[in-house]
Amino acid sequence: MITMRLTIRQVFFILLFLGLFLMTLRPIADPDFWWHLRTGQLIVQTHAIPHTDPFSFTSSGKPWVAHEWLSELLMYGLYRLGSYGLLIFVFSLIITGTFLLAYLRSPQESLPYVAGFTLLLGAIATAPTWGARPQMISLFISSLFLYLLDRYRKEGKLQFLIPLPLITLAWVNLHAGYFLGLAIMAIYIAGDLIDLLKADLQKTESPDAPTLKSILIQCAVLGVSILATLANPNGLHILLYPFQTLTSQAMQQFIQEWFSPDFHKMEWQPLAWFILAIIGAGMLGKKPISPTKILLTLFFGYAGLRSMRHVPLFAIVTIPILSEQIGSLVRIRSEVKTPSRLQKWIAPILLVCIVLVVGLRFVQVVQGQSKSEAETFPKAAVDWIAENQPEGNLFNSYAWGGYIIWRLYPQYPVYIDGRADVYGDKFIYAYTDVYRARPGWEQALDTQAVRLVLVEPESGLASALRQSSGWEIVYEDQISEVFDRK
Repeated sequence: MITMRLTIRQVFFILLFLGLFLMTLRPIADPDFWWHLRTGQLIVQTHAIPHTDPFSFTSSGKPWVAHEWLSELLMYGLYRLGSYGLLIFVFSLIITGTFLLAYLRSPQESLPYVAGFTLLLGAIATAPTWGARPQMISLFISSLFLYLLDRYRKEGKLQFLIPLPLITLAWVNLHAGYFLGLAIMAIYIAGDLIDLLKADLQKTESPDAPTLKSILIQCAVLGVSILATLANPNGLHILLYPFQTLTSQAMQQFIQEWFSPDFHKMEWQPLAWFILAIIGAGMLGKKPISPTKILLTLFFGYAGLRSMRHVPLFAIVTIPILSEQIGSLVRIRSEVKTPSRLQKWIAPILLVCIVLVVGLRFVQVVQGQSKSEAETFPKAAVDWIAENQPEGNLFNSYAWGGYIIWRLYPQYPVYIDGRADVYGDKFIYAYTDVYRARPGWEQALDTQAVRLVLVEPESGLASALRQSSGWEIVYEDQISEVFDRK
């Protein structure tokens, strides 16, 4: 039996990543998942990438930069092949692979135990952001960029840089996070320049110090990668899109994933511990920290504290740095040795048990998808609308727009959905005024000829509609209410 010959280190490694994969298995709950899926279906049906909004009646025909079109095509393909189960499985693999690359960047002397426990803390710190979403693909590619650049720095072989422009070519069509790859390359170049300048000022020579030639090669690769970003169906618009998103005031104020992590919530406590561990290890650690690592930590640390959606990027950047510093303080004997007779029996039993647990958890998650959908989204209310076909334009909650697109498009175009860039700040502010039933909400619904409203019972609009003589409740349950004009 192969597992009988595994060393303790190998068993630890396998258990670590099987456990991480187990942690990533969860029902699909991202509100944007549904319009991603519908967009992939639309591309397959029309054999074209949309450039204007097809899903809403409020912004129909407005320009839309479908920057995730290739991810959406892949997601719909997976759905056609294996429904939600295959999507859950593949995205769990993507998340696990992201952290595997971070683990492989950790220094050899910290493997497997120090690096493993550091990785586990970093992974738990990012767990609230996991899901079946294109952002996870972007996170994996970011981790791959870091891995290839680290390998180039250690070995100086061009084979680690050559793939970067090709990966960028795919990345720019998968997700607008492609600019992160360019930023990572720029940070590595800046770090090398600082190292080179420092060595020149101190008149010291080190075999590990970067050379001007290696810096120029990286600059050339960065230049080719920038050119590769132009190979996309949106042309130059894709170059501006990331900055338009980052500067949108409405998105920063109203979309939860753009909020800073709330350390008062238990789910973000591991991130606080992770940050404190980095500070403590940085102060006490015996390993010098290179300018590149400092720049990466500062850049992505700021991004992670500003927005919770960037926390995973901060984690994959700093996991190897934290592993190195803790490894310089804590020495754990991890030599490769043949396990004892008892360990030969325990190892395969542990592996079989964790594989069974992973398999059972996967089955449980897939079977529970329908229940999770009903608890998170207005499944029953949408079923009622689909069955009764009430007439008129539909006002919907922002978080439910994507789900309505998946279930009711094209019969019921949405009022709004997660594509905030399509609607713009002005419209989003106007939407929130209606949703909160601020003065003028009735006129806004009249202007858009809204006859149906699907919102949460606790929303301000639901409360106002219940008191209005012009509206009546035609469907209600614990998570949603449907109103119709009398």
